Amino acid sequence: MIGGRKFYLSIYTLIFCPFVFQSQNFPDIKTFFQSLSDSISKIKDIKMNIYASERQSNPNSYISARSFVKIKYNPVKKIYFKNPEKGLEILYDPNVGHKALVKPHIFPYLPLWLDTRGNIMRKNQHYTIHELGFDFILKSIQMTVIKDKDFFKHARWAGSVMRNGYDCMLLIYENPSFDYTEYTVTEKDNLDLLCLKLCINHYIVRVKNDLYNDYKPVKKGTKLVIPNLYAKKAVIYFDKKTYLPVIISLYDDAGMFEHYEYTNIKINSGIPDEEFRKDFKEYKF
Repeated sequence: MIGGRKFYLSIYTLIFCPFVFQSQNFPDIKTFFQSLSDSISKIKDIKMNIYASERQSNPNSYISARSFVKIKYNPVKKIYFKNPEKGLEILYDPNVGHKALVKPHIFPYLPLWLDTRGNIMRKNQHYTIHELGFDFILKSIQMTVIKDKDFFKHARWAGSVMRNGYDCMLLIYENPSFDYTEYTVTEKDNLDLLCLKLCINHYIVRVKNDLYNDYKPVKKGTKLVIPNLYAKKAVIYFDKKTYLPVIISLYDDAGMFEHYEYTNIKINSGIPDEEFRKDFKEYKF
């Protein structure tokens, strides 16, 4: 996971001021992101349900899934993930090792230690388990603000609405300058690090370059087609009480490629360490 869970807007020449609501009860967007950063930085642990719909290599094909996740931060990020429909369970504790313990939903149903960034765990997935949680979302917003010098002209509040039981503010970001450029892979680059460094979406890069579900190292000198921004358009519903995003939809030039909904969010409930051990009584590893 990307380091740094605070969004220091001040270092990006943004002006910090108290969280004051403007007309129609919408906050100044710059100030709102500082409050969003503060809210996320205070998360010590979190439990939530996630609904995900992700476009596959075929632009008309999507895979949807419902899952439950627990995350505990500090001193390291520990993760428990479960897909109840498939009976899939994943446990990751970097104190134990760099691999995750996975109880698969297919024969022989025996727990396996798998590379969190390897082909098996990432098949048909836009992200790894390291990107679970709001810290990655915050980092993506942070990098987009840096890259798009006119970010605050392209972002606007679009109203208040109830979504999944949350009273939300709807933020829409759209940049008409979204486009693609050519990038030559250097000796020090791999695709994961490149996407993180440039704040571009793994899915878009892999599909544009015929690398979907291909996680082998990319050779030096390879020419890639990459987007200039993380997404062309983002539609995000923020909970008015916590400022956390509860629905996120991202679009490229072909339409929506990712949609996520976060429900039953429980913050700082005090998840004990034993719930990140494979012998915890509720798990079936």
